[in-house]
Formats: sequence, structure tokens, C-alpha cells
Amino acid sequence: MTAIPRRPPSAAARLLTLDPGARGRLRAAIACGFAASALVVASAFLLATTVARVFLGGADLAAVAPLLAALALLAATRAACVWAAEVLGQRASSSLRGTLRDALTDRLQRLGPAFASGERTGELVSVLTAGLDAIDAWVASFQPARALAILVPALVLAVVAVVDPLSALVLVVTGPVLVLLLALIGGRAKALTERRFLELRWMSAFFADMLRGIATLKMFGRSAEQVENVGAIGRTYGDTTMEVLRTAFQTALVLEWGGAVATALVAVEVSLRLMAGEMAFERALAVLVVTPEFFLPLRQLAIRFHAGAAGDAAATRMLAILEAPTAAGPAAVGPAAAGPTGAPAAGPIGAAAPGSSPAPTSPPAVRLSGVHVAYEGGLRPALRGLDLDVPAGRTVALVGETGAGKSTVASLLLRFLDADLGDVTVDGTPLASIDVDAWRHAVAWVPQSPHLFAGTVADNIRLARPDAADADVEAAAREAGADGFIRALPLGYDTPLGEDGARLSGGQQQRIAIARAFLRDAPLVILDEATSHLDPASEAAIARAVQRLVRRRTVLVISHRLRLAAGADIVVVLAGGRAVEAGPPGVLLAHDGPYRRLVAIEAEAAS
Repeated sequence: MTAIPRRPPSAAARLLTLDPGARGRLRAAIACGFAASALVVASAFLLATTVARVFLGGADLAAVAPLLAALALLAATRAACVWAAEVLGQRASSSLRGTLRDALTDRLQRLGPAFASGERTGELVSVLTAGLDAIDAWVASFQPARALAILVPALVLAVVAVVDPLSALVLVVTGPVLVLLLALIGGRAKALTERRFLELRWMSAFFADMLRGIATLKMFGRSAEQVENVGAIGRTYGDTTMEVLRTAFQTALVLEWGGAVATALVAVEVSLRLMAGEMAFERALAVLVVTPEFFLPLRQLAIRFHAGAAGDAAATRMLAILEAPTAAGPAAVGPAAAGPTGAPAAGPIGAAAPGSSPAPTSPPAVRLSGVHVAYEGGLRPALRGLDLDVPAGRTVALVGETGAGKSTVASLLLRFLDADLGDVTVDGTPLASIDVDAWRHAVAWVPQSPHLFAGTVADNIRLARPDAADADVEAAAREAGADGFIRALPLGYDTPLGEDGARLSGGQQQRIAIARAFLRDAPLVILDEATSHLDPASEAAIARAVQRLVRRRTVLVISHRLRLAAGADIVVVLAGGRAVEAGPPGVLLAHDGPYRRLVAIEAEAAS
């Protein structure tokens, strides 16, 4: 017998497995909602009994007082259940939002620049803001509504089938028709909601790009055009939003009218049989009171259907981020990926297990053997069998034309990506066997364009070692040649910097990055185009700071401009992802090879 394949869980349901605590609270919220509906059913029969005794049996107030007290108790209990369902739903939502925020932030950090460079920042920010809001509505509103739309009608149908099978038959016929209408209209609502979420992400990315490039837009006289584009994007997003709301209204209206018609059918057939004496008054009244409860959850689901579609759309994008492979391997999304409290498990995803090789504490020897790296799924090779030796305590400079693979080597050593083929070893130990976080603490990195965060100067330097004392921060700045201009700032080391270091020049920003490297005091230093795009005076100042930084360390210098390379122990020329020449700079200059030609080209360009 062939097994019926199970429908895979939705993206949002898969995210819910990341937080067992939220899942437990959500189940409790659904249970409270179901209990509230069950109390309505019980109240209907108690009310029917009370009315029958008063109007048909002539009972006085004292006779029915216990029944009225029971009704009041049921009402109070139902109110408590409704309150508990709301509170538990909101707490489940809040818990999952926190877990997802931590998991997404952690994942983006681990994915690193290799992933972020192919994404739009504004779009990712939208996922972490509007996307989490959509998940909030999915958990707190849609999930309880969807579960109760199954459980409550089943309960009401079972009770009515016992009391009055003919009325149950009416519900059996009309209920599926309403569900079919909900599915037909809801499918369009889902497509519109997914489109709306996509437009919101795109609009956020567009705004972020426009703000970052506002100076360029003003310079080229394109700012007015961008204002028009913003208006057009806003109108498109507004139109889609209104279309979603119209569809949601139509869905709710159809379910409302359908439920009303079905309830009227039950009322008619019950009334006819009651007047014909074929049905007792108590049963007839109870069926009439409880029948609307059969359709109420379906109407509530129709109102919240777009919230479910929005949550699934946001969850799909979040899963794409959480499941994107890091340099250390693919991620797992599910209970195994979560810690004991539902938070992401500690330690880097794909990192070596406890007890693996420790990170070096003295200047290491680094070797790349037959390393191949390709981007875009192998379509754009960057390194083609590279062999490279960086001896312990020596300075090796990588030079070559743009696209030769220099920065890819830096990304390999920073564990932003892993080699497709070949070996990367540190003191003979595979780099992949060293814990990622421990390894990065053993590396000081000075990139071409250092990022400075909105905070004080001291905070930006202390990024390299958060527990560093003020004296250590100032000592690192002096070594980097940054102490002078920092003290000239309005508040010195406590001067707030704008986003991306708006208060500082390019050379000053670079010296802040070098101060971080001094404060890090790591045995391996990677200088990635540290003097690019600087004026000669700034370049000379940076070069002097670098000379102090590289003492008693293993250093890898990546540079287009060859001033830093000239002071290296070994120069390696890359071309097409391979090392085509290597040796001391003086020796290479004595031969008519690639390095000599690069020096000649730079000298000609400078003249």
C-alpha cells in the first residue's frame, strides 16, 4: 500500500520549531481558546434549560437562581480563558521574535561579507523589522485562528449531531462550502500579500541606497528624479496594500454572509419542526444558540488570513538566510539547531568541536596548497590552485592587478569563506579545525575601507578588545599615529562619530583601524589595501604606523600600491588566481618579471 505523502510544513511553522517555549505557549493559547468555545456550548444548553423552566415551566427566580449562578460562573471562566489565550499568544509571539532576531543576527554575522556583498542592506533590514512584525501577527493571531477553525466546528458539530442530527446535516453541507470559498479567495490574498512583502523589501533597499548615495545624486542633479521614484514606489506599495485589504474584506464579507445564511437555514428547519411538535423547545433553543459558534472561527480565520500569508512570506525569506551555507558549512534549521532554551546553539555553525586545535598565540606560519575558490556557484573562479607560504614572523606582500585573487586570500584567512579545493594550514594544522571565533581573535585585520560605527572614538577603537582600559586604547592610538588628531576633536576620545565615521577623513579612519589592530595585539596581521585611495601624506603616515604594527608578527600585506610591498620580506605576484612570481622585492626588481613591470607601471603613473 502506497503511503500518502505528508504535506511539508510551511516556512513559518518551521521557524516555530526554533523556539520550543514559544511553541508550548502557542499550544496553551489554542487550548484556552478552545476551552472558551466549549464553555459557550455549555452555556447554550444551560441557557436553554433556564429559559424553558421560566417560560414553559413557570419557575420563579429562586428556582432558577442556581442555573443563573452557573451561567455567571461559565461567563467569568470563559472571559478568563479568552484573556489567557490572548496573553499566551502574545508571549509566544514575543518569545519567537526574540529567538528569530538573535538567530538572524547571529547568522548574518557568521555569513559575513561574502553573503552581505550580494544582498541589499535595506532589504535585510526590512526582513529584521517588518518581517518580524509579520511573524508576530502570524503567531499571535493567525495560528490560533487556524487551529480553532478546525477544533471548534468539530466540537459544535459533534454536540449538535447528538442533540439534533438533522441540524448537524445542514452544518455538514454548508461548512465545507464556506471553507472552499475561503480557500479560493484566500489564494489570491496570499499571492497579493507575498507581492506586498516583496515590494516592501525592495522599497526599503531603495531608500537605503538613496540615503547612502545622496551626495552623488545631488552632484549629478538626479535627486529630483529619485524623489519621483520614491513617490512611484510608495504609490505602488500603497495600491498593493489596498488590494490586500480589499481582498481580506471580501473574504470576511463572503464568510459573514455565508455563515448568516447557514445559520438562517438551521433556524428555519428547527423552527418548523418545533412548531410541528417534532422537537423539544430546550433542544431547539440550544441548537439555535450554539450554531453561530460553528461559523465564528471560520469568520475569524477569514479576517486573519492575510496575516498568515504575510507571515509565511516573511518566514520564507528568513529561512533563506538561516539556511544559507557559511564558510564552515550549511546550517540546520530545526530543533537540532536550537539550544536548550530555544535560542541558537552556542558556538559557530560548522565550527570545530570542543577539544579541537587551539588558535596560535605566537606568530604562525600559514600555508595555502593547491587552493581553488570560485564565486557564484563556481561560475567565477578567483583562485586556481594557489600555493602560498607565509613564514612565521615574516611579512609577505601579495601584489597583482585587480581581480588577481588577492582579497580572496584575505577572505580565506579571515574565514569569511572556505576553499573549494586545496588546503589552508596554520603551523601545519588545518585552519578548518580551529574554532572560528578563537582563530579570529588571533588575527588583526586592517581593511581597505574600515567601518566605523555610530559611537565615540574610544568605542570604535575598543571594538578590537571590549574590556580594554582607557590607557590601552590611548596607547594603541599613539602607536597608530592617531592620538594627535583624536585629542584635537571636541571631546577627544569621547567625541561621537557619525555613521561610517562622518567626522573623520579617510586617512584618519584608516589610522583608527590600525589602532584597533594594535589593541588586538594578534600574532597574525592582515593588511588589505590599507593605503589605497589616500593622499601621499596620509599614505606615508599609515606606512609608518604599519611598520610599527608588523614587528614580531606574521604579516600578510595585500596592496595595489607597492610602497608597503617594498618593505616586505617576500613579495608574491598573483595573476589569474595563481602565484606567478615570488621572492624578496630587491631580487624581483633585478629581474625583468611581473613585479618589476608593476613597479614600472606605478612609477609611470605617478610621474
